[in-house]
Amino acid sequence: MDELIDLLPAGCVRLGAGAADWREAIAVAGGLMVDAGFTTAEYTAEMIAGVEENGPYIVVAPGVAFAHARPSPAVRETGMSWVRLAEPVEFGHETNDPVTLVVALAATDSSAHTAAMASLARLLGDPDAAAALAAAPTPEALLAVLSGDEKPESAPAKPRAAGPSQHKILTVCGNGVGTSLFLKNTLEQVLEGWGWSAYVTVEATDTISAKGKASEAVALLTSREIARTLGDVGRPVKVVQDFTSTAEIDAVLRDTYDV
Repeated sequence: MDELIDLLPAGCVRLGAGAADWREAIAVAGGLMVDAGFTTAEYTAEMIAGVEENGPYIVVAPGVAFAHARPSPAVRETGMSWVRLAEPVEFGHETNDPVTLVVALAATDSSAHTAAMASLARLLGDPDAAAALAAAPTPEALLAVLSGDEKPESAPAKPRAAGPSQHKILTVCGNGVGTSLFLKNTLEQVLEGWGWSAYVTVEATDTISAKGKASEAVALLTSREIARTLGDVGRPVKVVQDFTSTAEIDAVLRDTYDV
């Protein structure tokens, strides 16, 4: 997981942090990136504004929020922060509240962090790794877990139906391509397990771009909040609650292709 370690210095890990609500939780994560020189304080405000505008779509899995905003002049260098809260807080998510972990990302562009997001999605989707991260007593211990060898997940069973011809699926984020990239990585794990990687491409995008590209796709996968924002785009919009769950995305994909 070298990609994660490169973006997450020990000084950007805070364990047992206090926060009265979701805004304070994001502010703690944003403040760590400011102190590290990754961002200015304006980026923290942009992350908070994204939730105010789009709802709690950044709560990508039970207990986990992935805070981010679009690349902007407020980002000086690509980097991350990791905040484990002493007491969980509510973000207003229908199924994934309350949140105990806030991971924040600041990126100078939409592609510099793709490998790190793939590693993070796989780690949080692995129950053993997730438990080890939750129990790590110090920032150094947490970073040791992040840098360890990845435990491979069991591949989902391949469907009996033949794979489709070349298709595209869009994963959609409200603000930039943070959570959409997170969802893309997990979806690609499932497609690889099915043996469909050669037949289905996955593109991470935001709401504005997704509306323009929807006609190219067989389906759009996103959060409930962003699905409401998208509305009717002429293609099926599939809601995913846990962006780290290969089992849930496997079920969504089976429903999409009726297999």
